[in-house]
Amino acid sequence: MTVQLPPVDPALVEAASTLDIDAATARHKELAAAVDRANVLYHAEDAPELSDAEYDQLFRELVALETAYPELTTDDSPTQRVGGAPSGEVFSEVRHRRPMLSLSNAFSHDELRAFDARVRRGLGLAAAPEPATELRYVAELKIDGLAITLRYERGRFVQGATRGDGTTGEDVTANLRTISAVPAKLNESVTADVRGEVFMPKSEFARINAEREEAGLALYANPRNSGAGSLRQKDPAVTASRLLSIWVYQLLEEGDGSIDSQSSALERLATLGLPANAQYEAGLDIEGVIGFTERWREERHKLPYETDGVVVKVDRFDQQDRLGMVSRAPRWAIAYKFPPEQVETTLEDIVPYVGRTGTLTPVAHLTPVKVAGSTVARATLHNLDEVRRKDLRIGDRVILQKAGDVIPEVVRPLVEKRSGTERSFEMPDACPVCGTKVVQDEGAVRVYCPNAACPARLSQEFGHFVGRGGMDIEGAGWAVLSQLLERGLVKSRADFFRLSVEDLEGLDRFARKSAENLHGRIARARVGRPLARVLNGLGMPQVGESTAIDLARWLAMRVRSDDYPPPSGDNVPDPWFAAIDAELRRIATEEPETLTEVEGIGPLVAAAIGRYFADPATGNVLRELVEVGVVPERPDVPPPGAAVEAGPLAGKSVVVTGTLEGFARQEAEDAIRAAGGKPAGSVSKKTDYVVAGESAGSKLAKAQELGVPILDEAGFRRLLAGDG
Repeated sequence: MTVQLPPVDPALVEAASTLDIDAATARHKELAAAVDRANVLYHAEDAPELSDAEYDQLFRELVALETAYPELTTDDSPTQRVGGAPSGEVFSEVRHRRPMLSLSNAFSHDELRAFDARVRRGLGLAAAPEPATELRYVAELKIDGLAITLRYERGRFVQGATRGDGTTGEDVTANLRTISAVPAKLNESVTADVRGEVFMPKSEFARINAEREEAGLALYANPRNSGAGSLRQKDPAVTASRLLSIWVYQLLEEGDGSIDSQSSALERLATLGLPANAQYEAGLDIEGVIGFTERWREERHKLPYETDGVVVKVDRFDQQDRLGMVSRAPRWAIAYKFPPEQVETTLEDIVPYVGRTGTLTPVAHLTPVKVAGSTVARATLHNLDEVRRKDLRIGDRVILQKAGDVIPEVVRPLVEKRSGTERSFEMPDACPVCGTKVVQDEGAVRVYCPNAACPARLSQEFGHFVGRGGMDIEGAGWAVLSQLLERGLVKSRADFFRLSVEDLEGLDRFARKSAENLHGRIARARVGRPLARVLNGLGMPQVGESTAIDLARWLAMRVRSDDYPPPSGDNVPDPWFAAIDAELRRIATEEPETLTEVEGIGPLVAAAIGRYFADPATGNVLRELVEVGVVPERPDVPPPGAAVEAGPLAGKSVVVTGTLEGFARQEAEDAIRAAGGKPAGSVSKKTDYVVAGESAGSKLAKAQELGVPILDEAGFRRLLAGDG
């Protein structure tokens, strides 16, 4: 089933030209309907009626008709799916009509049963199995792709957007039109939002990598990342060349109250001509769900696309509404992740890398090996204590897996395969980048370079500032950033907003248009980034994304935005942001202990923030951003006395330290938020729980000193499940 526009056949064009306009219009309508139907049967129902040759013949005749009669070409014609000219611009933002939620994860059958217990408590149902009509689940394969939403108005596809942050995504309509599986018209004239996952089939991934290998190019890592990158191409023709596909799983149809369950929504999606995956089961109790996960644990490898788990949803919408959601995740759904695949490889070397705070992190250099869909050659070992605890040695044969099928992790060495030539690893005495003598504070695990001007630290700090957790300036990657630093064009964070088009045009491989595009993206980042992201982008020691969110809300309650009108022009100081800067600098330098009022900030973190603002090299960073006209988005401050969000961890502060087997750090923090709690970065008297994984270090010792309850991973999972 091709999507590339075939060469125009002169004979077919000549034949089309003999038709009068009425006959041509009728034939065009007939051909377009036949091609659209073929696409639906091929992609949505996996039941093609036409061979590829028959399909191509219809498609060529349609192209010939539109060549002879250009006025017949419309935006929703199948011929327009090959993509138009690249826009050269960044994708515009689309605000979702309803948030695109994330899901909490389960990694075992016991966790699925705990989810069932929470659902039953939330619905007021007994623990024993109820009649079939009381509580039933739908189990769907979890597609390893890029979440998108499609907007149909009166049956016509009008807009498509990525998930983004769940509230706002990127407009990728032109690229989605190139995907044959996305219908340009539905079978009925309805208005609806449709959610789904765009993915790259395994065969297409293999084809592209084979071409790249033959051309001597680097291979793509996995279908998921390749598919996501293909959909976000500036040139729709590039997207069209990648043969992407889509499965849809959620229908938000306006004015139709007859759809009362997820299973009926899936049936309705198929009726409308949308590609809903048939590999699902409805009417299941939790043991039926577990049986579904077991069947697909192995069967998934036979599928033509990647799946990394099963999504479990309460079927009835009225029950979903009663259960509601916590944070950004629904209480009525959960994603079960298949157990990680483990492989064997060689630990060729351990190399320390210098991060933005100067921390030296040992990284395993491995003989490249494919695991969970991608080739892995590097894995962080976190710190020296972790290397010693696992007794890892250079030259070892080791077991490698991906935590949550995402983060590469060295599980253990194969001691029985040692030859005696393996070598132990020790941290260097000096920074491998700038040569400064490294420091290890008493009682701490961290080894770091104290030189604030270390080139490795500066590049990492600025990369963090322009990255997704900070100002999110697309196109300001390492290749660009290194040139800006080397040429002295950027010496402070504020300098990014002082760059001219001419500055950027002088960079290697930059033409005028690309310089203008990047300059435009920098200008757009100047206004509307959340205050928490601006604070996180500063790179204050021990202040991560979660703490930055809490700090931003705390500051917003002290400096009420109502007292400061927005700035009156472009690139002028924002009076509210200036007041935030003044208040934070005053507190940090004069009374840093006040910062311990912020959830997740203890005395050590407060002192670190104080030192940051007292240091002449960093103390005025926020003020400089004010001066160049950065205008953050002002946080919504809850009214006094607002009720605490419900959930097993409602109002609780939880610190995660060390390495957890089933959670990456971000996943653990997301799970805490989804349960209504607050993930914190440091241990204090206000900490309710500390979750201690492997190599927990100083935070575990602090928790023991203060008498804070300490949980292992199993206890953490029980806590998330509300089981005490």
